[in-house]
Amino acid sequence: MEKFDLVVIGAGPSGYAAAMRAVDFKKKTLLIEKNIVGGAGVTNGALSSKTWWELSRETAYFRKNLKRFNLEAPSINYSEVQSEVRRAVEERKTMLEEHIRLMQSSYHADLLAYKRGNAKLISQNEIEIDTGAYTNEKIWAENIILATGSRPRYLDELPIDEKIVMTSDGIEDMDDFPESMVIVGAGVIGCEYATIFAGFGRTKVHLIDKGARILPFEDDDIVRVIERNMENSGVLIHRNSRLIRMEIKHERVEYELEYDDGGKEVFNVKKALVAVGRTPNYEDLWDDNVEISISKRGIEDNDTQTNISNIYAVGDITADISLVNVGELEGRYAVEKIFGNPNRKLIYENISTIMFLNPEVASVGLNETHAREKGIDYKVVTLDYSCIPRAIAKRNTQGFIKLLVTNDEAMKILGLKVVGNHASSAIQAVALLISMDKGIEELAECVHPHPSITEGIQECVRVLLGKSLFKPSALREKVTCRTSIAGMYEDVKF
Repeated sequence: MEKFDLVVIGAGPSGYAAAMRAVDFKKKTLLIEKNIVGGAGVTNGALSSKTWWELSRETAYFRKNLKRFNLEAPSINYSEVQSEVRRAVEERKTMLEEHIRLMQSSYHADLLAYKRGNAKLISQNEIEIDTGAYTNEKIWAENIILATGSRPRYLDELPIDEKIVMTSDGIEDMDDFPESMVIVGAGVIGCEYATIFAGFGRTKVHLIDKGARILPFEDDDIVRVIERNMENSGVLIHRNSRLIRMEIKHERVEYELEYDDGGKEVFNVKKALVAVGRTPNYEDLWDDNVEISISKRGIEDNDTQTNISNIYAVGDITADISLVNVGELEGRYAVEKIFGNPNRKLIYENISTIMFLNPEVASVGLNETHAREKGIDYKVVTLDYSCIPRAIAKRNTQGFIKLLVTNDEAMKILGLKVVGNHASSAIQAVALLISMDKGIEELAECVHPHPSITEGIQECVRVLLGKSLFKPSALREKVTCRTSIAGMYEDVKF
């Protein structure tokens, strides 16, 4: 029986990162994958959906510019868009696979092994691999990392066939843009796909929201911008609604909603997308004698370590945050915890995120909603994009920057939201300061490139310090600076 210092099951973002970090420690490592290297981080997930979003955004921008010259927009060919997405996926997958191959033909050959097949824990240290051959292979592992990811969550009451009623696994395999589509779920995934298909201008999108507004975890001012843009793009948002019936009839979707006021309504569309979260992949991953603790959300862990001392879990299979960057962070951290002392504890407060909407929304740290839930008093500065030269130059001033700091002299950064063009490129400096538990002075005196969106963040800081270019007392519609104490707002006077 072959022995390894570490066996990683799953070659998605978290498992791949873990295996490569183990090589850094010069540990004999085996990476096992039953399907595709890269996992949902590449196929039917992060990379593919964001490629769809980029192409959709370009299409919408192109149509907008053509109107300036009274030109008619050309028809968008679905197969060409689909092929471009598949090329992007293939590029990434091929690079990851080639990297493994090159590692095994270099001086890392004795450290990294890679096997295709279904892996199952038959004891705390033994793993059985079904490679499709007549006999299964058994290997021994000193340590094990489980990184088998997740899949779209199904609802038993919905007729999901991945052709007419689909999840994210089937949505990209359609033959053409449907003339209409209903999306079940108004969280991030549902809103992103609503943005994508509305952006191409070929699909009437319906979005079912059981609450009064989409994205219930987000601040009201952010949601207002996203909802307004969705509806301006033709998206029909079913607010305060409950799906009570969905059927496939004559190769179309018929669904019925019941509203909070008791009223009911029936709709008929071409396709349906079910976006109600994801489910961890841990079925048949271990025998009954391997008693790993799980919850409804996934494997329970303590800083990646399960209740079994030598078995770790990272990425979407856990009950933690399901994001590619988080999974990679957890994968590396688990290895550092196994073979050495990590430089610092695993924290999630400084993780940067982006929602691919219209406009894009980038975040780090707390938003106002979460700060109030935690009972934290804070100062908040909001700066409209119309105050930022780069946004003016791009002829797109829709959006704003919002910075939260502690309500004390230290003014340590609690969180940042950037809503608008180039949002994702504007938050990294703040993420670093949060991780360093720093205040805002470092941002105030940085010399930012001009023109850039990050200049807007600097202006927010200068507002807090009372030395801004634009004064909130004068530009009240563009710049605000307030305190929130026990949930009550009050303007800061300088």
